[in-house]
Amino acid sequence: MSKPILKKIDGILLLDKPMYITSNGVLQRVKRLFGAKKAGHTGSLDPLATGMLPICFGEATKFSQFLLESDKCYQVVAKLGVKTRTGDAEGDIVETKPVLNITRERVEAVLRQFEGAIQQIPPMYSALKVQGKPLYELARQGIEIPREPRSVHIYSLQLTDFQSDMLQIEVQCSKGTYVRTLVEDIGDLLGCGAHVSALRRAAVLPYSGIKMYTLAALEDAYNQFGIDVLTQYLLPLETSVQTLPAIKLSNTAAFYIKMGQPVMIPHFPAQGLVRIFSYHDEFMGVGEILEDGRVAPRRLVTSLQKMAQAG
Repeated sequence: MSKPILKKIDGILLLDKPMYITSNGVLQRVKRLFGAKKAGHTGSLDPLATGMLPICFGEATKFSQFLLESDKCYQVVAKLGVKTRTGDAEGDIVETKPVLNITRERVEAVLRQFEGAIQQIPPMYSALKVQGKPLYELARQGIEIPREPRSVHIYSLQLTDFQSDMLQIEVQCSKGTYVRTLVEDIGDLLGCGAHVSALRRAAVLPYSGIKMYTLAALEDAYNQFGIDVLTQYLLPLETSVQTLPAIKLSNTAAFYIKMGQPVMIPHFPAQGLVRIFSYHDEFMGVGEILEDGRVAPRRLVTSLQKMAQAG
């Protein structure tokens, strides 16, 4: 049997990840479905979790780091009174306590203690690597090693529902936040323990309030209309960096940027990273404002570089 012909596809898919499948597992299914040469996801979700998993195809993988480092929004259901080995519903129960004197007011007071900059100790059941091995592999062998606390930022914790031993919380947080650890710490402060019963990632900034597509919907579209229809579900490359300031270059400046050379942009006061567009509004990539005011290319769309070298 001949190998399928893979296509060069550029763009970003906002996948609504299903439950009970790993992020890499669903990535491989999507990659095969699109027949794409190159694709990657932007931050793992636990198998139990659902929700937004941006998939970057082709040139979009160059800008995936911006999504990996962006803030996130989660909707979590916490079960009070039960602690598990993994911090979620998949783990074995390790402790149970009665849920007593837990009121909405008390819960909200505890949540406020976690807002702002906090320190978290990464859980043993996580993909964080130590000496090349994911922590969860050691945890499954019954090995626990010391972990250094990490600084994360909790922008908002909103209690959206409260029913005896169940909390529904909306979390807005920085990259690297372990929601399972957050829930366990909340349970400890309440004095009864807790674990994550359900978890959904509602947004990966800057994609807030934007439609996601389920794997089932993509497969249905493929079966009804063929592979070519799938590209309509992709967002443009530049959407991944849309929060950066934008600059438009003259044709001459665009040529030098394509060749990898910094160019001067008069009267542009911004510092740091910027989106670069050609005079004809074509997205070229990401640049950085240097101390002398010039813009240096940092991540460029490959096709533009090849065109410049060919010219």
